[in-house]
Amino acid sequence: MNLSKGVQFMIISTFTFSLMKVCVKMISHIPPIEIILFRSLISIVLCVFFFMKDKINPWGNNQKILILRGVVGSISLASYFYILQQIPLAAAASMQYTAPIFTAILGVFIVKEKVSAKQYLFFFLSFLGILVIQGFDARISLIHLVIGIGGAVFTGLAYNCIRILKTSEHPLVIIFYFPLVSLPLAGIISLFNWVNPVGWDWIYLLLVGLFTQIAQYFMTRSYQAEELSKVSIINYMGIIYSLAFGFIIFGETYEWLSYMGMALVIVGIILNLRYKRT
Repeated sequence: MNLSKGVQFMIISTFTFSLMKVCVKMISHIPPIEIILFRSLISIVLCVFFFMKDKINPWGNNQKILILRGVVGSISLASYFYILQQIPLAAAASMQYTAPIFTAILGVFIVKEKVSAKQYLFFFLSFLGILVIQGFDARISLIHLVIGIGGAVFTGLAYNCIRILKTSEHPLVIIFYFPLVSLPLAGIISLFNWVNPVGWDWIYLLLVGLFTQIAQYFMTRSYQAEELSKVSIINYMGIIYSLAFGFIIFGETYEWLSYMGMALVIVGIILNLRYKRT
């Protein structure tokens, strides 16, 4: 079977993001904000290298929205890293997959995009799936649900910021402002809750930064090479990777109702994507 370049790039991106999640979970004893600190340091070094290589102005044109994207992105990532460390891998991934719901709903108010009644029905289906997962898995508390969904809301805000910036900023500039904002925030907060990395912790922290940068690169290449509707669904292969890694590495298993909840999340999002294509 011949796969297009765009599809190949998205498969690599999704797989690499899943490896990043595993690394975050492997260092659950290190606070999420400290992981973001190290991730931001690695990202800034890589961004500066490519700015110099390609002679790109790193400061951009719309600094207010770029900074806002950095702030909401930092909150989103801290929330996601927290639940990755606290609950099973696939359940955390399922919560993050509700981000397109909030992206679309917030987009009605922020970028004036339209959402039909059918799309709201599909959104409800996905959200119902999250409630099923939370209700039938004793490892997932109400606070986990609130933080997970809250992180997805902030992800939706970050994506809307990117939509605003898509015609005025280079993609690397948008990526750069996330660590530029998150680094000082994470540095200050980490001072009050610092945990010294030891041994393999350093390797996992390095891999979090490298896997994230690689995944973002291939995701960008995928969106440049292929129509959004053709490759965006491939993102949801991540739930399969998360289930596999969770079982093999962490021995995570679920009740059948939890699997049903994950399926509802994915079906709701896919139905929404298919509806938008018609």
